[in-house]
Amino acid sequence: MSRKVNEFNDIIRKLRKDLFGKGPERIHTIFVENMAISTLYGNITPTEKFIASSSEGVAMVHAARTKMIQEVYSKATPEGMEELMQAKLLHLFSDIKIEEDMAVSVFIFDRNIV
Repeated sequence: MSRKVNEFNDIIRKLRKDLFGKGPERIHTIFVENMAISTLYGNITPTEKFIASSSEGVAMVHAARTKMIQEVYSKATPEGMEELMQAKLLHLFSDIKIEEDMAVSVFIFDRNIV
């Protein structure tokens, strides 16, 4: 894995750890043209797992995580991300599958990053 991918994953892990109290256990990121596509595994905290033991709880955890990530990125790009990528972050699309404890984030930048 390249140094750039490792540093990018570290930025994502730190932000999520600071936000949720637990970062993903594993992140797989690929760079394609102006996008970074990250698959994150092992995201859910023990408390969220307990809440998600019902269908209403799954919906609640999904909504909370998705909304929090979108709000954090809409307020400010994580420290060091744009400098590392040498590009401005334009959009983030993110979703999580609670039952599988897997999330996907697609970061779109203003220019090619590869």
